[in-house]
Amino acid sequence: MTMKKEYLIYKLSDEIKNTCKIPNEAFQQYGVKRGLRNEDGSGVLVGLTNIGNVVGYERDKDGNIISCPGRLYYRGYELDELVSPVLAEKRFGFEETAYLLLSGKLPDREELHAFQELLNENMALDHRTVVHLVDLEGSDIMNILARCVLEMYTFDENPDDISRDNLMRQSIQLIAQFPTIVAYAYNIYRHSVYGHSLNIRFPLEKKTIAENFLYMLKGEKYTNLDARVLDLLLIIQEEHGGGNNSTFTVRVTSSTRTDTYSSIAAGIGSLKGPLHGGANIKVVNMFHHLKEAIVDWTNEDEIDTYLNRMLNKDAYDKSGLIYGIGHAIYTMSDPRAIELKKLAGELAKEKGREKEYEFLKLIEQEGIKCVTNHRKTKKPICANLDFYSGFIYEMIGLPQEIYTPVFAMARIVGWTAHRIEELHFDNSRIIRPAYKNIQDQRNYVALKDR
Repeated sequence: MTMKKEYLIYKLSDEIKNTCKIPNEAFQQYGVKRGLRNEDGSGVLVGLTNIGNVVGYERDKDGNIISCPGRLYYRGYELDELVSPVLAEKRFGFEETAYLLLSGKLPDREELHAFQELLNENMALDHRTVVHLVDLEGSDIMNILARCVLEMYTFDENPDDISRDNLMRQSIQLIAQFPTIVAYAYNIYRHSVYGHSLNIRFPLEKKTIAENFLYMLKGEKYTNLDARVLDLLLIIQEEHGGGNNSTFTVRVTSSTRTDTYSSIAAGIGSLKGPLHGGANIKVVNMFHHLKEAIVDWTNEDEIDTYLNRMLNKDAYDKSGLIYGIGHAIYTMSDPRAIELKKLAGELAKEKGREKEYEFLKLIEQEGIKCVTNHRKTKKPICANLDFYSGFIYEMIGLPQEIYTPVFAMARIVGWTAHRIEELHFDNSRIIRPAYKNIQDQRNYVALKDR
């Protein structure tokens, strides 16, 4: 009798349940750093870079971690130094920081203008990609983005060339076209799923990436503040060091000398994960739930009671988590969250959502306190980037389906900068860490004897 395929899948799954088990003590026995993390939670040092620096703690003379306010550096410049003049002058800054990350220097006016024009000239998609986008209709824009990136390989006359000039050309094209792909893919999704009119808007000249993205996504239905806030979001998500999961993925794949499109598609797959770029959706959904579950948005005791129920896996999704609270590196503060918190307040006033903003700030305050008490730790805990980013996306009018793709629109700058560095620093080598096999050796048993 032939075994049914459904049963075979179940049987294979059940058998691997035990073979996947590795005892916790084995990791300590062999000195394995799970998740490439040291015992104190810090990351294992696996490389060097000139691009970004993430500072969440310092060390004393004995090597112990000391908490400090979080700092993020792009090419040696602290994030606040780059963001403050952009906010003060009420201008756009994504293209300026993209130039910095790619080249290592801040552009002068002439260089910035030429760079903006170059990006604008590259925003339009090959007509074959537009046709293919219509065929790729679906709700997961990240998957569509990855497939479009892989398809770009076939349209590139020199896709495998890893010279600096060619890598820079490819990088500029990817930075320019990510917004177009995301906007078109979502409008096709709205058309196919909800029956909305299909709008394929051509990017406008002399508009920034942020402005053109909102225009291609929804026409003229956005304000100047919407565009400036999106621009800031893009700036603070461009880069986060070489160790974040998606950037490390790009560096690992780049070290094999694979083509740019394959490497960037791998980075997209990494960012898509809910523990990485997809986390802001978790925060937004939690916030919607808390708005319904908590009657008095100003009552700290009521908020504390419910948040503690969540931590005890007795409320909401019973994960035991308060999404958006805590970070792998930052301790006292996440500089990106600080910048977003300021603009979230400004945008909330324009949109008439001040009460929600105040409620979200109170959840941050009480959430940090509850998590600290629940973990019985003295280590400072802070809200991370995702705590405010989703709320801002919502106020701008962006649908959840593109929250993570918008993250990718920003992070493509960091990915391409790290790829170029990985391929062009002296004596670069394929990244090849080791895994210790702890399976006992076994003797083969002939098929007839099993």
